Amino acid sequence: MPPEAGKGRAPNIRDVAALAGVSYQTVSRVLNDSERIRPETKQRVLEAIEESGFRPNQAARALVTSRSRTIGVLSTHQHAHFGPQTMVHAMEVAAAAAGYSLAVVTTGTTPASIVEALERLQSQAVEAVIVVAPKVSVFEAIEDSSLDLPLVTLDSSIHNKRPGRTHSFAVDQYEGARMATRHLIELGHRSIIHVAGPQDWIEADERMQGFLFELGEHDLSVRAPILGELSAEFGYRAGLELVRRRDFSAVFAANDHMALGLLHAFRDEGLSVPHDVSVIGFDDVPDAAHYLPPLTTVRQDFAAVGRRSVEIVIGAIDSGTLGELELIRPTLMVRESTAPPPSAWR
Repeated sequence: MPPEAGKGRAPNIRDVAALAGVSYQTVSRVLNDSERIRPETKQRVLEAIEESGFRPNQAARALVTSRSRTIGVLSTHQHAHFGPQTMVHAMEVAAAAAGYSLAVVTTGTTPASIVEALERLQSQAVEAVIVVAPKVSVFEAIEDSSLDLPLVTLDSSIHNKRPGRTHSFAVDQYEGARMATRHLIELGHRSIIHVAGPQDWIEADERMQGFLFELGEHDLSVRAPILGELSAEFGYRAGLELVRRRDFSAVFAANDHMALGLLHAFRDEGLSVPHDVSVIGFDDVPDAAHYLPPLTTVRQDFAAVGRRSVEIVIGAIDSGTLGELELIRPTLMVRESTAPPPSAWR
């Protein structure tokens, strides 16, 4: 390493150039994978980078190439939940493998907070944006914004309102809800309750619509879904209310956390799952197989969604265009929380 590089500062591109015996412009070309560099020169520069401990600055590279190689991710405060957290982690891994980095901004769901979050991403010179915020208000604010970048939205219902610039991609929530409901019907259940999530959450609404459609397909009566938070606490309170009614033989919960609360409430009130009542969830969180009893649920491959969203957005950066809605089919995971209904319900 050149002696001046070790005096209390990090090595820079000129230190690498001196160590490799080339110009700093040549080092810049190697960093930006130029095809005009001879293999032996490139190897010498890479060895100098390794020896010096130089770490290229993303902002400096962007000045040279007019490319930040940064993908923006707009997420809501639900980012800490298993699904969004898994997707964002998979995005980071996929982006790094492709030579990109992520700039993640967490936002509220008011129009002002969303606009501010988009401005923060644009100030970081992101080349595209992935939205992990399946709430109606978020998409309305984005549609009203001046954002002019390739945009991938992880939802299964928003139509492409910005032709060639927006691509919706997700697990098919509607089909997953139909699969869950159909499973209960095929077991013989005819009185099925849906404990649904907030209807301003796009995924919760899609699941409710799939549930209602499948009941209609089998000419079964519809009871009003119970709407609430996607939490075990709300599931527990809903379960206590349902026990007082006792006009059902099965419950489809909008997510696994709600299902956990339902199982707790039914156990506290002396109902046996699945002998007295069946319960099915949605998501297949890691603990679902260890609930008591192990939970039948609909599995979403969150990691696959994260990886694929990065592939889509990098393709859009390279080509300048995006496709239409793309959906991944979910998987029904049958475990021990569902069974045929008691004879009194058949």
